[in-house]
Amino acid sequence: MRFLLDTHLLLWAAAESDKLSPQAHQLISNSAHELWFSAASIWEITIKLGLDRADFRVNPTLLRQGLLQNGYQELAISSLHALAVRNLANIHKDPFDRLLVAQASCENLILLSSDTLVAQYGAIVKLV
Repeated sequence: MRFLLDTHLLLWAAAESDKLSPQAHQLISNSAHELWFSAASIWEITIKLGLDRADFRVNPTLLRQGLLQNGYQELAISSLHALAVRNLANIHKDPFDRLLVAQASCENLILLSSDTLVAQYGAIVKLV
């Protein structure tokens, strides 16, 4: 399976694995699965680190390097992804989460998330 991890799952997988649910841990650690991260997550972390958010205290450059070194694939943001946001129901207000859902939809990925609002987008999201 091909999974796009949302921003919090990326942060937890990289530095706070005890925050991952057993299901998330099992899916992420399964070497048969293809793991992706979005440039949108790195952008979100960079912005929220600059805003001094307590839950975003990680060096985004080091995080990106670590993800790539651990076999994650990087997903760039395209104009098609941006346009796909307009097709989403207005369930979630966070623009980063909306972009991740749109990317997963466009790229035939399953978005892994622990956010119950994001999970309301349906089969494209797996709540873990």
